[in-house]
Amino acid sequence: MLPVIIVGAIIVIGAAVLVIIGLRNPTSSDEMALQARLEEFSQRGETVDLEKIELSQPFTERVIYPIARKLGEIAIRFTPQNALQDISKKLELAGSPARLDPTIFLASQFIVMIFFAGVIALVFTIGQTRWPTGRIVLAALGFGILGFFFPQLWLSSKITRRQKDIRRAMPDALDLLTICVEAGLGFDAAMAKVSEKWQTELSLAFARVIQEIQLGKLRREALRDMAERVGISEMSSFVAAVIQSESLGVSLAKVLRIQSDQMRTRRRQLAEEEAHKAPIKMLIPMGLLIFPSLMIILLTPAGIRILNSALGGMFR
Repeated sequence: MLPVIIVGAIIVIGAAVLVIIGLRNPTSSDEMALQARLEEFSQRGETVDLEKIELSQPFTERVIYPIARKLGEIAIRFTPQNALQDISKKLELAGSPARLDPTIFLASQFIVMIFFAGVIALVFTIGQTRWPTGRIVLAALGFGILGFFFPQLWLSSKITRRQKDIRRAMPDALDLLTICVEAGLGFDAAMAKVSEKWQTELSLAFARVIQEIQLGKLRREALRDMAERVGISEMSSFVAAVIQSESLGVSLAKVLRIQSDQMRTRRRQLAEEEAHKAPIKMLIPMGLLIFPSLMIILLTPAGIRILNSALGGMFR
């Protein structure tokens, strides 16, 4: 049982790694490498031999990458497009952690699932107590399902943390935007100042907007895309107010000052909301950890005295 599990895990993990390589190395790279080889031989004035050119390439480019690309094509063919789009949207909301793409994240889910299932099966197999095969399979299946959803939980926590950081940094950033605009800077230059001042998720979002504008995208489109990548209502209202002020010709400094006051009020309300939730969240550790400890400390001396008294003799 143990050798079969180990060999199966190695095969599946190796296939997943090949799929990842295939998804991240498109077929055009082979064509570019072959074209570079042809140009090199033509510059030397040698006779072009395709078989010689093929054998001169590294082993990874001749064998590993082609197999990986075939596996990657099969994986994309059987992966629902809606699932990839949903994962891509969540990765954007999380700020693209570790520069993951949807295919790599989906492959990591299967790898973690296999890892969790393999570890549980290995623990139950090499233990002193012999577990039935059916029970081992059920335990491995349960932990495998947990491992499949573990990257999703990690990604959701990254999204929540990023949105909290952006929501917390927005009032101060809007104050700096207001000061820069009132001092005579344009809105793009003011966003550049904010991105240079701090190294936060909000400053990184502003820096990406500036880069997109420099590459030719319209400001309103870049701002709307930023609001979609952040995914919080405060950012959506801020972008809508900026776009409306541009279209109606309203003073941008006044709009930014109003938005800054609203964001600060919203941040204070969220802090009060979290403070009101704190007593309810404290009930679980108090009920499970603090109260039992207090009961043991307070009632143990009384229980010992009762056992040593005449009343305790009745129960012996």
